[in-house]
Amino acid sequence: MVQWFMSLNPVYQGLLATLFTYGVTVLGASLVFFFKNVNQKVMDVMMGFAAGVMIAASYWSLLSPAIDLSEQIGRNAAAYAAAGLLLGSIFIVVSDVLMSKKPYCKERGEGWVRCVLLTTAVTMHNIPEGLAVGVAFGCAALEGGGTSLVGAVMLAVGIGVQNFPEGTCVAMPLRREGMSRWKSFLIGQFSGLVEPIAGVLGALFALKVQSALPLVLSFSAGAMISVVCSELIPESFKDNKQLATAGVMIGFVVMMVLDVSLG
Repeated sequence: MVQWFMSLNPVYQGLLATLFTYGVTVLGASLVFFFKNVNQKVMDVMMGFAAGVMIAASYWSLLSPAIDLSEQIGRNAAAYAAAGLLLGSIFIVVSDVLMSKKPYCKERGEGWVRCVLLTTAVTMHNIPEGLAVGVAFGCAALEGGGTSLVGAVMLAVGIGVQNFPEGTCVAMPLRREGMSRWKSFLIGQFSGLVEPIAGVLGALFALKVQSALPLVLSFSAGAMISVVCSELIPESFKDNKQLATAGVMIGFVVMMVLDVSLG
């Protein structure tokens, strides 16, 4: 199975990896069929672990390769890395600001508004995550691309772990607002459907527009770090700070060891 996956075109690798991350979103949303609530401690540890993996992946799988590639093509590595990080962060911040505006459905009540905002925000955040996975697989296939296949896989795993509670956190509130289980599930899983599309586009972009890779990799890193800071850490640290901290550290160490040792 591993050899088969390694032999695939990087576009197919990116597609399969983001189908995996989408599938984990589906699993998270499916909990709406079985539970009314999910243990908050478990959710916080999972989100903390995902945050740690994504922070480590932002450097070893995205930012470090971006710096190396910039140097190889004679560009200013610091400028490219800084510009990409800021642009990725700005994308997430602007998305959050736009989503915080009261939508047209405000007459449905504050609970409904929160559900709409959460669903839209999660969907928007999944776009750069899918791009990051696709770009990582595209870079792994390039000579001197700076990203390893192991790093790309671990990046997908980290995003997948994060997507499980995201799917649950979208579907459960919809159910509490009176929506049927099936509708809550469908909307919850839909928030992750953009990732396979973005993953394929990211891999294609990495293969076709190699001169822009340093900026794209840095952009993905900035977007992921902003998602971690704005969503994962505040949410997971709210009720169980110690458990979430342990999750962050374990996730970071696991990603670091795997990427450095096997990459």
